[in-house]
Amino acid sequence: MTTARDRTAVDAPELRRRVRALLDAHPPAGTDRLDFLRARFDAGLAWVHYPVGLGGLDAPRSLQSVVDAELEAAGAPDNDPRRIGIGLGMAAPTILGFGTDEQRTRLLRPLWTGEEVWCQLFSEPGAGSDLAALGTRAVRDGDTWVVDGQKVWTSSAHIARWAILIARTDPDLPKHRGITYFICDMTDPGVEVRPLRQITGEAEFNEVFLTGVRIPDSRRLGEIGEGWRVAQTTLMNERVAIGGGRVPREGGMIGLVAGTWRERPELRTHDLHQRLLRLWTDAEAARLASERLRQQLALGQPGPEGSAMKLAFSHLNQRLSALEVEMLGEEGLSYDDWTLRRPEHVDFTGRDAGYRYLRAKGNSIEGGTSEVLLNIIAERVLGLPPEPRTDKDVAWKDLPR
Repeated sequence: MTTARDRTAVDAPELRRRVRALLDAHPPAGTDRLDFLRARFDAGLAWVHYPVGLGGLDAPRSLQSVVDAELEAAGAPDNDPRRIGIGLGMAAPTILGFGTDEQRTRLLRPLWTGEEVWCQLFSEPGAGSDLAALGTRAVRDGDTWVVDGQKVWTSSAHIARWAILIARTDPDLPKHRGITYFICDMTDPGVEVRPLRQITGEAEFNEVFLTGVRIPDSRRLGEIGEGWRVAQTTLMNERVAIGGGRVPREGGMIGLVAGTWRERPELRTHDLHQRLLRLWTDAEAARLASERLRQQLALGQPGPEGSAMKLAFSHLNQRLSALEVEMLGEEGLSYDDWTLRRPEHVDFTGRDAGYRYLRAKGNSIEGGTSEVLLNIIAERVLGLPPEPRTDKDVAWKDLPR
């Protein structure tokens, strides 16, 4: 494992030297995939901007692309980021920012290699858009917390070993101030995961029931009652992860629709042509704005601008998928298979046009509803006056439900 003693000034040539050393010691062709990923983490080449000993080298985040390009060219295995996106994009930065040294050392390596999958226990049936109204309770019993409640829309819960969880620990305080943030072991007694079938027929999401789940205080992230502040780190990273992913020109949904347009001249009309051109322009503007957001990320923590990117992604995906179905006519209305499936990762562009149209409906709900994101943009980006909040100073237990 790389230590502080080994640290040198890390620039692109130094990173290339370290990648060559990794490849010489662990040739991808003759090394087990998991062994290679573990070695990459220990060499500080997993996420180079993380601290030494935690998969990084304290290097500028912008240099990660140097490592990724070198390893891809060498045919090295990756860690399947789509399958472990919640761990990489949400749990990891929160653990890094608020976890103890013991938590970081125990959790980050198997998170990054994909040996342990993570999910997010935030949304509830009675507290989705108004997340701070959550009712899942955590009551302290000595050195443990006893958790009871229900979560919903939980991606990857059926394959997850760990979850990031927010629960109410003081109902006498206003709703934003009585919340604490925990790490929940999904294999513990009292955790029950049930599939939640969606409009696509898939059960990509889950309901999670927590009944008397005992979580040691050592698995708390941040201070007691400070869970809302900790959760903001998770949420900002979540929106960037959904709306700020790197795509090439005509990547994602616009690529599929443009491809259909080129390959199926019999479907073309003047009206569809004009609409496709406008959407292509919007998609390119969103792609370039997303690139700018990543440059901002390289300089520090994600800002509320990530909410704008997530909002743009949602609207664009829905408009493009609708255009594709309309372009295909009756063919676009057909559906391949309603068999219940439990996928291990979100596939926004998978299967046929009918699937893409139905799946895109969820884009304006998952990762923060469009209405919530508009409020964030209005208040934190544009500096507009906040909406009147009559429940701001009212104890959670006294709020009408």
